[in-house]
Amino acid sequence: MLVARVISFAYHIPSVKRLLWRSWYDFLARRYRDRQWTFMNYGHRSPHGTAPLTLAREDEPDRSCIQLYQVVAGAVDLTGREVLEVGSGRGGGASFVARYLRPSRVVGVDVSPLSVAFCRARHTAPGLSFEVGNAERLGFEAASFDAIINVESSHCYGDLGAFVREVRRVLRPNGHFLYADFRSRADVDAWRGGLLAAGLRLVREQDITPGVVAALDVDDEWKRTLIKARVARPLVHAFGQFAALRGTVLYDKFREGSVVYRAFVFQNGAAGIGAHTHH
Repeated sequence: MLVARVISFAYHIPSVKRLLWRSWYDFLARRYRDRQWTFMNYGHRSPHGTAPLTLAREDEPDRSCIQLYQVVAGAVDLTGREVLEVGSGRGGGASFVARYLRPSRVVGVDVSPLSVAFCRARHTAPGLSFEVGNAERLGFEAASFDAIINVESSHCYGDLGAFVREVRRVLRPNGHFLYADFRSRADVDAWRGGLLAAGLRLVREQDITPGVVAALDVDDEWKRTLIKARVARPLVHAFGQFAALRGTVLYDKFREGSVVYRAFVFQNGAAGIGAHTHH
């Protein structure tokens, strides 16, 4: 109990939070080099029976994770655009964007050098590249990209405000910030306020929690099978929690609604293109 309290306290110190998450993702990249494991998000399945996204056969096993990227990155037309993904992880999302959404260029940035090395070895597509970088101090000139994507990554950052200010700096005028993550329902107003404080215009906000829960339900059995087959026994419980399997703390919070998953579209310095949608 004391150890848990110390860890919880330390997690709220930005520098410690950054170190913990970077160490975790470096560990995953070092220990688990499976080339088929290219996504680490919770996925999305339409709870309304909407026609599913058409995918190539080789992408079908990652359908839920890809459909989450479609919800987020597909919110605006990226044809011919220069796109930055911050928090690109194992690279599946950046690869999907490069191959399906027709941008001219996609750069994936991640704080983990080992993850970036994995991505460079695993993913090839025209205009796609990966770089090591810090979300709170992006190594790009001002006004470098037409769109910036960030999916299920910002909860790892020490200073969300610093990240969003960097997003605004690196975005071109009228460029879009395509963003999704989860937070406690009690924290949503403060979360939104922190995002708006950088001066970006909120175009659209959606509560996509039902679709995320639907994906977790659909994928639960095969996630359990993979974890059992590939993860050392002492780590099985931790991986189950990380994957939000049924019965884990995070899954139950999504299900009961005390944690919500939101998708946002922001625009840099221009009038909005759609109605705000708060749920």
